[in-house]
Amino acid sequence: MCRMSDEPELPEYAERVLALTENIPPGRVMTYGDVAEWLGDGGPRQVGRVMALYGAPVPWWRVVRSDGVLLPGGELRALGHYREEGTPLREAARAAAGHVPRLDMKRARWDGLPASDG
Repeated sequence: MCRMSDEPELPEYAERVLALTENIPPGRVMTYGDVAEWLGDGGPRQVGRVMALYGAPVPWWRVVRSDGVLLPGGELRALGHYREEGTPLREAARAAAGHVPRLDMKRARWDGLPASDG
């Protein structure tokens, strides 16, 4: 991650979370818990805190809730990114508030491994 020299130093854990976030392929997602598990340290809340404080410069929309529900307040911006990247979505039921789709976690979730050529 490239920072200007006058920017404050990020905590080491935040650097690791953001570096992993940058490596999530377009059209794929990891949950907050997935990120913590992949790093072998912290938990979903710590990852969420890092994303809330420092996540703006990275593809923040690729780190999500485990139920696939889009975070209130950023759902329309995230939805634009998901549609642009071809992230698998599940259409919302007509009864759902705002009819905002959710992520299709079975198809969108990334395990952190490089894609195989098979």
